[in-house]
Amino acid sequence: MKTFRTVFSLLFLFILGAFLFVWIEREMEIRKERAERPLPTALHPIVENKRDELIARADDIGIDIGITDGFRSTIEQDQLHQQGRSANGNIVTYAEGGESYHNYGLAIDFALRLPDGSVVWDIERDDNGSGRPDWFEVADIAKELGFEWGGDWVRFKDYPHLQLDFGLSIRQLQEGYRPEDVITD
Repeated sequence: MKTFRTVFSLLFLFILGAFLFVWIEREMEIRKERAERPLPTALHPIVENKRDELIARADDIGIDIGITDGFRSTIEQDQLHQQGRSANGNIVTYAEGGESYHNYGLAIDFALRLPDGSVVWDIERDDNGSGRPDWFEVADIAKELGFEWGGDWVRFKDYPHLQLDFGLSIRQLQEGYRPEDVITD
């Protein structure tokens, strides 16, 4: 009886080991494929649709907004990161290339558009006369659409920034995960 248990235990461990070996090999293949995925080159289609809906809904309440930035390459991100450091200008981001949702087509920046077509970043402005700053009205609409608003951040308030991360962290995006991996019908 003891020999039977020993043989059974060894057989079980062998099968378990073989299963784990196959599973680990497959996971490594998946990670390699994911890591080799090219970076996006444009806004994600869902972000595009929500951007357009944001513009329309803001217009419905008398607020004209302009999208000042969307997809940004890692090179563009690095150049923006240099502002206020090794390049002229104010610091506008702490994210280097590959560390921003803009680099994955998942973020947009907005500003209020004036009748002459120029834009302003005045978060206190109330051009629609609602008694509430237009900027915060737009941010509320964006949040209803599922965007995270940079104005809610604690460490660095990024009032123009809106992102739709699909539950993915920057690290996961750097590892090759994409929204398609987490969106289910």
